[in-house]
Amino acid sequence: MRTIYVIQHTITKQIYIGKSDNIKRRLYEHNSGKQKATHRKDGSWILIYAEVYRSAKDADEREKLLKQHGSNKHWLKNRIKHSMLQD
Repeated sequence: MRTIYVIQHTITKQIYIGKSDNIKRRLYEHNSGKQKATHRKDGSWILIYAEVYRSAKDADEREKLLKQHGSNKHWLKNRIKHSMLQD
């Protein structure tokens, strides 16, 4: 099983989209500074959204679509707007 996830930083409110076969381990890695793209001095990353796929290929395609700054990402942000941290 593959999980596409959206995490958000508690201070900067930045979002990060990724995929993993072990979401608990991956969230730990983001919060422990082991991931260069999400390394921050203060605050933490929290899970705000996840999609689970049986097929790795389906998960790869979905992650690619969401990471593009187009309508898919905009649609997702609008769909989860009440789950996201507010300023």
